[in-house]
Amino acid sequence: MDSEERTTREYRRLATALVLATALTTLLNARVALAASASEINRNATVALGTLYANTPGAKDLATNAKGILIFPNIVKGGFIVAGQYGDGALRKKKKTVGYYRSIAASYGLQAGVQSFGYVLLFMDDESLADFEQSRGWEIGTGPGIVVLDKGFAKSLSSTTLRKGIYAFIFGQKGLMAGLGLQGSKITRITPDQ
Repeated sequence: MDSEERTTREYRRLATALVLATALTTLLNARVALAASASEINRNATVALGTLYANTPGAKDLATNAKGILIFPNIVKGGFIVAGQYGDGALRKKKKTVGYYRSIAASYGLQAGVQSFGYVLLFMDDESLADFEQSRGWEIGTGPGIVVLDKGFAKSLSSTTLRKGIYAFIFGQKGLMAGLGLQGSKITRITPDQ
């Protein structure tokens, strides 16, 4: 393959990626217009927490000691080469919702399909929670470290040892897209309709 053919292929790949990114941005903006109401987000968050607690040993005990719990009951991810994910959630303190948030992320790479999943962030100390609440847009991976816990690790959790930082549980994966990740997710505060 000569350099001219390689250049042409690279331009085609770039053009395809740009078209897909534009289409994905349009889809995400259309989804924003169909955002959930506060009552719907709360209802879904309650169901998601119940599911997490029922299926992940140790999660409820750890959540009992958390200063704040951010629940994203349904994140939808989809794309081909360029992918995006989106979902609304609720921040709770002492079992009471104190704010609503949107999680959005985009990625590029060898990926294709659609999936949905939920995730919960447990803020174990006041400093981590304050850092989150005071930000105008909080991106996972740029601030305080987050430890992602799976079912196996959750079985050995001790609420006496996990007193600082932010812990994440990802759950309820459905769909045909391989791999889950929270890295690069941008979380911003929203004001949904009641």
